[in-house]
Amino acid sequence: MEIYLPIVQVHIDVILILFISFGVGVLSGLFGVGGGFLMTPFLIFLGIPPVYAVPNEINNILATSVSGSMTHWFKNTLDYKMGLMIIIGGIAGTVIGIITFTFFKETGKLSLIISLSYMYLLAIIGTLMLIEGAKELDRARKKLILKQKLHTHYWIHGLPLKLRFPKSRLYESAFTPIILGVIVGFVAALIGVGGAFLMVPAMIYLIGMPVKLIPGTSLFVTVSISALVTVLHALNYGSIDLILVIILVVGSIIGVQVGQKVGQYLDSSHLKTLFAMLLCTVAIAIAYDTFFYEGARQLKNTEIVNVENLNFFSKFISKLSDNNPLLYGSLAILLALVLGVIGAGTRQLLSKYKYLFVIKKN
Repeated sequence: MEIYLPIVQVHIDVILILFISFGVGVLSGLFGVGGGFLMTPFLIFLGIPPVYAVPNEINNILATSVSGSMTHWFKNTLDYKMGLMIIIGGIAGTVIGIITFTFFKETGKLSLIISLSYMYLLAIIGTLMLIEGAKELDRARKKLILKQKLHTHYWIHGLPLKLRFPKSRLYESAFTPIILGVIVGFVAALIGVGGAFLMVPAMIYLIGMPVKLIPGTSLFVTVSISALVTVLHALNYGSIDLILVIILVVGSIIGVQVGQKVGQYLDSSHLKTLFAMLLCTVAIAIAYDTFFYEGARQLKNTEIVNVENLNFFSKFISKLSDNNPLLYGSLAILLALVLGVIGAGTRQLLSKYKYLFVIKKN
């Protein structure tokens, strides 16, 4: 079942994109990680140019992050003050990332930079996860209990402008979360990942936040930075395609719910090892595609359709993107927020229904 994407100007197989986004969503739910560093390479493999793959996946991350962050908002398990400090840095990092993105786009090296970034990123994360997974399996076999240090002090903790973070019970330099935000914003704008893979370890080992506050705070930051990245990409490049976003979001939100449920019944140590092997495999595929594959990847049907021959919705978003990119970017954010809220609301209703069903059964 093929449809035409009016902004990307290519035909895509809806079922295939839904299946891949669902699969990535399942993996995100299983391992508690964002799917951006998998979904963006997959979109590029399918023939969608990086200039479109990056911002549309960021918009997808925005929707799935809203869905997750609402759960933590209801439970009051996030530190707003810490999150705002990271977002302040994230705004600066996003602007720098957009400038860098524009530079490589104009020099014709954007595809190469994004491919190399993902290749190294996935290889490093996959290798570290393989090592950690092997250690966990070894500890489980020997029945050892790992004793961890509560907090290690680094040079960054000596920076000035100390602030109190009552929710996390921390007295920390404001520069620590701001510097983290700069890095996260830069990475999000340049290669289209949410940044949780950077934030979560930094919040644990560098900032020393309570573990129960980390997922919610991380998602709160991801929502804010993803929204900014979406608007800036729409404003500068007109590269957000709402039809592609809807397909990605629907598959991802359903997949995340399934992954979270399945993960409750599986051994995390074995799963972590398998996931690490998948990341390394994708890294190898990207390396082959970058250095050895002769020719550009293209979708089967790349015929450009005249705007006047499009359906009403496709014609509407195409003209709005051209005539008012700021409004269009805002509409993309609103759509992602609405879909995310619907996903979170559906999950809450299902949980409540299941709880009532169990009570009646007993």
